[in-house]
Amino acid sequence: MIFDATDKKLLELLQKDSKQTNKELSNNLGLSVTAVYERIKKLEKEGFIDGYIAIVNKQKVERDFVVFCHVKLVQHSQEFVVSFEKEVKELNEVLECYHLSGDYDYLLKVLVKDMAAFREFMVNKLTRINHIGSTHSMFVINEVKHSYAINL
Repeated sequence: MIFDATDKKLLELLQKDSKQTNKELSNNLGLSVTAVYERIKKLEKEGFIDGYIAIVNKQKVERDFVVFCHVKLVQHSQEFVVSFEKEVKELNEVLECYHLSGDYDYLLKVLVKDMAAFREFMVNKLTRINHIGSTHSMFVINEVKHSYAINL
């Protein structure tokens, strides 16, 4: 597939507002509605677009206490890594989990209601996962920048 400047512009427009109609997109791109539709389908088929989501306001749903939690495993065996990753995927409070290099093995982004909910999460869920050697948590004071858009 050829990925051209029009595809790039189309992805930028969709990242700003994926609910735009094909007509609105066609006006912005100078293409026919059919051409826009076909390009979107091509970008989806080729894996440039993974999906579409609604961005929920964390405060409205009382999940605006954001914590970044480093996790260190007791050992780096394949069994421990696979087991930890499988279990952490089941935790609804964890929005993101990254396997890292450096002093800690994983970085988790956790959303909960408040400090009491975070303590409950730590005591009854996270620390019950086998193979965790230590954790280190940092609480967000203020979200300075948050974007889902990838600069193309």
